Amino acid sequence: MTQVKVGEKVPDFTLQASTGAAISLHDYAGRKLVIYFYPKDMTPGCTTESCDFRDYNGEFKTHNAEVIGISPDDLASHGQFVETYGLPFPLLSDTEHKVSELFGVWKLREYNGQSFMGIERSTFLIGEDGRLAKEWRNVSVEGHVQEVLEAVRGL
Repeated sequence: MTQVKVGEKVPDFTLQASTGAAISLHDYAGRKLVIYFYPKDMTPGCTTESCDFRDYNGEFKTHNAEVIGISPDDLASHGQFVETYGLPFPLLSDTEHKVSELFGVWKLREYNGQSFMGIERSTFLIGEDGRLAKEWRNVSVEGHVQEVLEAVRGL
């Protein structure tokens, strides 16, 4: 599978969501879509990022934008994460890393001298036309959601 690039139409995909439904990219046709990929539910950085998206969710909606989170965690973990932090958007489970690979965020990572495959924290903005409008790779959490919101406003 080739990695999607800015300006290209994003291929449709379907993943199971924390809501219990299967969610597809085409479900968001005609709206802007913010997809944030994060490494793991209930970890400090991922919790901060998810709560920041939660806190600005209403502002995204006023600009015809929806937010979804994707990680390799299973649905039970996502359900607990959503419930614990009151996340108002779905979290999608990419246990086989297919969508993560499509966006080029499933990478060799290193932590405490250990190498492993995992998610590189990244965010993507898909325009109303279904094309990848902007990407943020290897994201630092602080101030990131505000930067994404500014891009949504300008799209």
